[in-house]
Amino acid sequence: MDTYDVVVIGGGPAGENAAQYAIKGSDRTAVIVEAELLGGECSYWACMPSKALLRPVEALDGGHALPGVAQALTGDLDVASVLERRDGFTHNHDDSGQVEWAGEHGIEVARGRGRLVGAKTVEVTGPGGDARTLRARRAVVIATGTTAFIPPVAGLREAKPWTSREVTNLREVPDRVAVIGGGVVACEATTWLTGLGSREVTLIEPESRLLAHLEPFAGELMAEQLGRRGARLLLGTAVETVHRAGVEDRGVGRIRGGAATVTAGGSTFEVDEIVVAAGRTPATADLGLDSVGVRPGGHGYLDADDHMAVSGADQWLYAVGDVCGRALLTHMGKYQGRIAGDVIAARAEGRSIDAPRYRDVADHGIVPAVVFAEPQVASVGLTESQAREAGVDVQALEYDLGAIAGARLLRDDFAGRAKLVVDRDTDVLIGATFVAPDVAELLHAATIAIAGKVPLDTLWHAVPSYPTVSEIWLRLLESR
Repeated sequence: MDTYDVVVIGGGPAGENAAQYAIKGSDRTAVIVEAELLGGECSYWACMPSKALLRPVEALDGGHALPGVAQALTGDLDVASVLERRDGFTHNHDDSGQVEWAGEHGIEVARGRGRLVGAKTVEVTGPGGDARTLRARRAVVIATGTTAFIPPVAGLREAKPWTSREVTNLREVPDRVAVIGGGVVACEATTWLTGLGSREVTLIEPESRLLAHLEPFAGELMAEQLGRRGARLLLGTAVETVHRAGVEDRGVGRIRGGAATVTAGGSTFEVDEIVVAAGRTPATADLGLDSVGVRPGGHGYLDADDHMAVSGADQWLYAVGDVCGRALLTHMGKYQGRIAGDVIAARAEGRSIDAPRYRDVADHGIVPAVVFAEPQVASVGLTESQAREAGVDVQALEYDLGAIAGARLLRDDFAGRAKLVVDRDTDVLIGATFVAPDVAELLHAATIAIAGKVPLDTLWHAVPSYPTVSEIWLRLLESR
């Protein structure tokens, strides 16, 4: 049996951060157990490849919207070059660089699938079936993330659809595509599929609008722009059946072979590929949780407190990232990993964890998120409806982003909207949403204002440079 201070099951960004923060500046030891690639979903199948596919589409759209540049542009995107650049960001699925990073920080890597077999004890089954037992002196951290959810639609699973993994790692651009879902992954994938040359993209969403968890105008503007890109949107529509004969699995990102027939909303049409972007399922099914008396909470996610300690495990078991269901975003998982690692280190060193940095946890209403589609949707905090449902007396401030001088300088067709949600009682910002091209970089200012509880009278003195898109802050405050 090999013994470490900390054993982390799952080598994505959340697990990496937990291991690093738990041992840094000390002689403590840590090992990360990873069955696939160190660096996890974000590095190879989600954040990095998806944004690498989106950026060329955004750049070309921006060029076409700028007189003088538009005339210099001829032809379509060079798909082969786009995919080659994407593969550079994923290192062609080679994680040796991440393994080197782990070694430089004193973290060992154990290849295989890890599961609990007792308190502070993890059994690792290697690729060849060999077993190894790891013992943790102080803590075990679960960072196994989530997997794509396939809805129980007749014939869908048998049709072997693409999930987020295949569509971000596409090798062939399908001519006709059905995208099932209306959230972040669906909107982003529709953007790059249309940008890379898919002729017919049909997005099917049971909700009556896209991005249903955000401000209504975000979904409306997204639908408008995707429609301009040529996508067909079937909103308020459920997929009824899927049929595909002679399915041939040609490898990740390759079209499966054989057209699929999709029936949705009473209409039937053929596609070359199906992309399922209908949510995620926590990877908690085979972790040996029963061996330590822990049961997953709602929808299979692990219940963790604000120190990321799992309920019922006497402060030795932690969960970080998507697996605890608090905020399914890479940056929030990394943040949770830093919290868990810091708490583990503090307890190991006998330090108090009753400090503000361990109390005011950001995933309670201060979660920043960006939909990197065209347009971008950047949001943080509460929507107006969420705030009202929570009983907050709010004031909503809205402004047309296309009316900002700095925005119009960027592109002639710049259009969008911004909204702030203000708590009238405290005069502080509790929510913000920006929808327009390239607004992701506006978000951190709003995140700081919310996390810092900065009064609007103080924000008034934060003067935005002119002419920049940040002038939207002044215009929003003037609308009070």
